[in-house]
Amino acid sequence: MTVHWCGTGLSSIPGLRRLIQNGQSVTVWNRTVEKAKAAVGDLIDDIRVFEPDALEHAVQSGDVVVSMLPGDWHVQLAEMAIANGAHFVSSSYIAPEMRALDGAAKAAGVVLVNEVGLDPGIDHLMAHHLVSDYRKSAAYDPENTISFKSYCGGVPKVANAFRYKFSWAPVGVLKALRSPSKSIRHFTELEVKRPWDAITRYDAPLPQPEAFEVYPNRDSLPFMADYRFEPNWKVKEFVRGTLRLNGWAEAWGDIFAEVGTADDARLTEMANELLKDNAYADGEADRVVLCVDLLVEKNGTAVWHKTYVMDAWGDARGTAMARLVSVPVSLAIEAVLNREIAPGVTPAPHDPKLVARWLDEVQTLAQHLMVVDHLA
Repeated sequence: MTVHWCGTGLSSIPGLRRLIQNGQSVTVWNRTVEKAKAAVGDLIDDIRVFEPDALEHAVQSGDVVVSMLPGDWHVQLAEMAIANGAHFVSSSYIAPEMRALDGAAKAAGVVLVNEVGLDPGIDHLMAHHLVSDYRKSAAYDPENTISFKSYCGGVPKVANAFRYKFSWAPVGVLKALRSPSKSIRHFTELEVKRPWDAITRYDAPLPQPEAFEVYPNRDSLPFMADYRFEPNWKVKEFVRGTLRLNGWAEAWGDIFAEVGTADDARLTEMANELLKDNAYADGEADRVVLCVDLLVEKNGTAVWHKTYVMDAWGDARGTAMARLVSVPVSLAIEAVLNREIAPGVTPAPHDPKLVARWLDEVQTLAQHLMVVDHLA
């Protein structure tokens, strides 16, 4: 069985190299063969120009197609995988068009795994671990009040005046600022049109506690079911969001004022200006902070409260972002090949054995990863 890895961008390489070094049969597909050779040519010769027709001809039943390409490719490649009896893996969010392939995937007996990168991905694993841990605890009671917060962000390890640096084209970051979000705050659904309208403070329980600015991201509400929240649970807070360095909102004030009404041409112009002044230098360390927090209260008093917290930064192995996005993708590929994930469209697994195994691997990728028990 062959893994057809499509795309060798900045966030692809560590997981791809891990698969090859572990002896997996891999074919690498990239629009620019020279870039792929520079990334993994020391390990593998089977590197081809990415062309959908050529890929479709090469994919066999039981193979795995991996899309590390822009999001508009995912559904097309997943459909092609189903038609060929192959599986599919992507780190991206499950789009409605991807979810619609669930029936066809099950009928074909193939797995379409998504949301197995950093965020979404590692954050899902942490959430599954915490919810499972709470369910098994003496504090569990369906009448308790639940507050869930998950915040993740890629930030410069050494803060700059802009409080952010770009490791890829900033247009996507700017467009994301125009995305509405849904979450739950004080038992009420909160819908926000622009992130800067809902910025709050979050104190991360790192070894040296640190405050960040955070805001809701996308629609958090469907993830309550994915994290196995019961429909009758009393949910006071539920938010999945983005984390930024303190001072970010102030530094980005002029961008907020313009990005909401700027056309695509102006966004591109803004992006180019920002990248010129705020790009990572060669070898400069990035940083990723991820905190997943579950607080349980009874009659206003905390009875269970734990936070899964991760702090990782670039080192001799490369960027933290690349490790934390692509290595979980490689873990998902191995799980698919080992038939550990059932057919159909699925996000990061909630199976306790896979969650534990994958988080053990993540432990090797981050400089700091632990569960903080606030009531211990």
